[in-house]
Amino acid sequence: MASDFHRIITLLRKERGITQKQAAAELGVSQALLSHYEKGIRECGLDFVVRVADYYNVSCDYLLGRSADRNGLTLNIEDLPEEEARGDGKFRVSVLPTMNKKFISHSLNVLYDKLAICSDKGLVTEVSNYLMIAVYKMFRLIYTSNPKNVESMFRVPAGASGGYSNAAMLRAEANVQAILAGENTSAGNGIKDTTAFAMTTASLDKEYPVYSKSLWRVIKECEERILQ
Repeated sequence: MASDFHRIITLLRKERGITQKQAAAELGVSQALLSHYEKGIRECGLDFVVRVADYYNVSCDYLLGRSADRNGLTLNIEDLPEEEARGDGKFRVSVLPTMNKKFISHSLNVLYDKLAICSDKGLVTEVSNYLMIAVYKMFRLIYTSNPKNVESMFRVPAGASGGYSNAAMLRAEANVQAILAGENTSAGNGIKDTTAFAMTTASLDKEYPVYSKSLWRVIKECEERILQ
């Protein structure tokens, strides 16, 4: 059984707001057995996978971690909007960069739409600082890989760039954590109530029927890399 199964069935139950006892009764198993399934202690049969898929109205591929979309859909290059033209009016079409750029940009659309709910400018600023520095780091690495490119394009010395960039990202991340924890910082006032950020996989799919698929893909691929 896929290692994601126990995590996903627990997530779906908690998002629905039902107890383990209630879910077990409606799925026709004992609470003890469902508990073992949710903890990954025991593996279930395929008949139970189908039963759970029907119960939570998701696909078996989603339950097994084979698809990041609740309906088991996958994003293909044909599903993405046409590539934008560059400044010279020409198109550069390459499948991998196009897909990854769309996955990231769609995910950012969800992130920034959620940030728009909040009136704290400091939160938006620090999230943006973190993301812009990440782009800066990757662009600089690619740019400086060619010795013919002029290094003086950047003000930060090459030897200090990596360390300074990492420190700046950590500072931005710390400020975001502090603001969300309700703490006042030099970056912004703490948010006392984060109920506006309440969300579930189902609510995100409903609000962002296209963008959410990219977000699930980004989350899935990031966690696979993190857990390697």
